Amino acid sequence: MRLATQNVWGVRGDWPARLALFQKGFQLLEADVLTMQETVLTPDFDQVEAMLGPGYHVAHSSEREYDGSGISTASRWPIGEVLELDLNVTDRTGDFACTALVTEVLAPFGRVWVANHFPDYQVDHERERCAQTVLVARKLEELVSGAPGHVVVAGDLDADDAADSVRFWTGRHVLDDLSVCYRSAWQVTHPYEPLETFEPGNPWFVDGDWPYRGIDHILVRCGPAGRPTLPVLSCIRTFDRPGAIPSDHYGLAADLEERQ
Repeated sequence: MRLATQNVWGVRGDWPARLALFQKGFQLLEADVLTMQETVLTPDFDQVEAMLGPGYHVAHSSEREYDGSGISTASRWPIGEVLELDLNVTDRTGDFACTALVTEVLAPFGRVWVANHFPDYQVDHERERCAQTVLVARKLEELVSGAPGHVVVAGDLDADDAADSVRFWTGRHVLDDLSVCYRSAWQVTHPYEPLETFEPGNPWFVDGDWPYRGIDHILVRCGPAGRPTLPVLSCIRTFDRPGAIPSDHYGLAADLEERQ
């Protein structure tokens, strides 16, 4: 199973040129499941369809910005249940379409709950990100308890490995009396290499001295044996080749072992 995540940066910049790079890149990537952030959906335009073309089942968030920007999950395999979680946890979250889209992917080897998690982005909103994260984690535990399967969290988490919200996902921090453990696909395969998906070397980067660079993540839930239920075979940074960069974020793609 190849799962990818990508913040596509809406239609900013030179969108026609970026679209061509996305179309070619996604075709070469051949991902089975994709979680995408800042995808534009309006009555007249479906950015995901424009980038991916046919061959995918797609779920879109209803929480969107004024220009139609939100999040979307695409799967080559059928989609079952789709839930969208309200992440407006404080009065500081109202100016951003933060949301989480949980999609039941009916893969050939079994059910996979895929959470496209897109919490608050502001650098001083880690409090909100923690509250949003524990809300998503509780729902995932509830879902997998009622309908067992694999669980993957993938998206632009707007926080790096040192943040409490990400440390919570990886079993290093407790939030609201809850602890979980997910394995970072990047940490499994690059244990000594820092993750950088949002950094000044990207020609589209416009955010100056942004403090967090490794903010896009693929996380696989651990089972009773303490290991990811879908072992991570590989994880690569995507859309980062000079001359072929279509977004202000680089993406990630992970190959996960299919277990019956």
